Amino acid sequence: MVHETGYYDLLGVSPSSSAEEIKKAYRKLALKYHPDKNPNEGEKFKHISQAYEVLSDPSKRDLYDQGGEQAIKEGGMSGGSPMDIFNMFFGGGGRMQRERKGKNVVHQLGVTLEEMYIGTARKLGLQKNVICEKCEGYGGKKGALEKCSNCKGKGVQIKVQQIGPGMIQQIQSMCHDCQGQGEKFNAKDRCKTCNGHKVERKKKILEVHIDKGMKDGQKITFHGEGDQEPGLEPGDVIIVLDQKEHSVFQRQEDNLVMKMTIKLAEALCGFKKTIVTLDDRPLIVSLLPGEVIKHGDIKCVQNEGMPIYRDPCQKGQLIIKFQVEFPEKHWLPEHLMYQLERLLPPRDDVTITDDMEEVELCEVDVESQQRNYSREAYEEDDEGPRSGVQCQTQ
Repeated sequence: MVHETGYYDLLGVSPSSSAEEIKKAYRKLALKYHPDKNPNEGEKFKHISQAYEVLSDPSKRDLYDQGGEQAIKEGGMSGGSPMDIFNMFFGGGGRMQRERKGKNVVHQLGVTLEEMYIGTARKLGLQKNVICEKCEGYGGKKGALEKCSNCKGKGVQIKVQQIGPGMIQQIQSMCHDCQGQGEKFNAKDRCKTCNGHKVERKKKILEVHIDKGMKDGQKITFHGEGDQEPGLEPGDVIIVLDQKEHSVFQRQEDNLVMKMTIKLAEALCGFKKTIVTLDDRPLIVSLLPGEVIKHGDIKCVQNEGMPIYRDPCQKGQLIIKFQVEFPEKHWLPEHLMYQLERLLPPRDDVTITDDMEEVELCEVDVESQQRNYSREAYEEDDEGPRSGVQCQTQ
């Protein structure tokens, strides 16, 4: 039994969700609320990262389900940095790696099911920091660096604030004059190209190859294509595929699932139907006379699903879920009903005795029923539950 659902609510999943559903939910939220994209959503990003850290680990999740957040705190099992969790999820490594290497840049790329089926190449234009060619990343005239007068070379500023009688608080922040470097150039010695920032903003075109069979959430990494910074190895650009919904097919791993509506005559007497595949091939699906399809039946076509990633000659299944469309009432004149009944399997006979009560079926008045439920939800009384389904009166 789950005692708390706060972490599940943060990720927008239910306590019964699978590990894959939790992973997918975190991926979308982390990209949405990442500080680089939404600087004002730092707390939100922190909370969803903490929730994912717990729910993605089976032992932590079990502990949380049993005792809630308090059990996690008492067990000393939580406390990872939100950025560490994000970078580990997207392949960015931990703190030590970030000290040697610039941060990774993560981009979400919407792709269609057709693109994942046939494979394609997409051009993606990104803005990135590159080391200034004019000053070679030095920021200005060599040898002209001076100690920052604002922070006295410390790179930080300390402000003293009184918070009560006899109580003061020291607040430390990065020096904005030297950007935390402790040194800066005079205006005349500053590089005119990068204005002393050592890097300049340039557009980079990446060609993203989407191979046949790639999946939603799959990552494509461009090593060393992240922002450049003097003294650090450039980070990576990580492209996360985000599969768009399709109007006909739904993907389940390597299988494709679709619904097919057929008429009652087709379900009983056979049919031929055309399906257009994701690469525009027409398939003829047929049912021989005498092979009955019932509403809800599931059939499949072998080797017509999604291509297997890195083995595209092999494919999954095309799974078809049948929906049988029944005719409207009074579609057949009453004098012909007898002839139809002779062709169908016999009905069950019911013997009516004197102690039986015969009732009439009528249509459900859905709107009236919903109004009753809404009214009962707001009424505060001690009466028991009210019955029933109201029927339309003729």
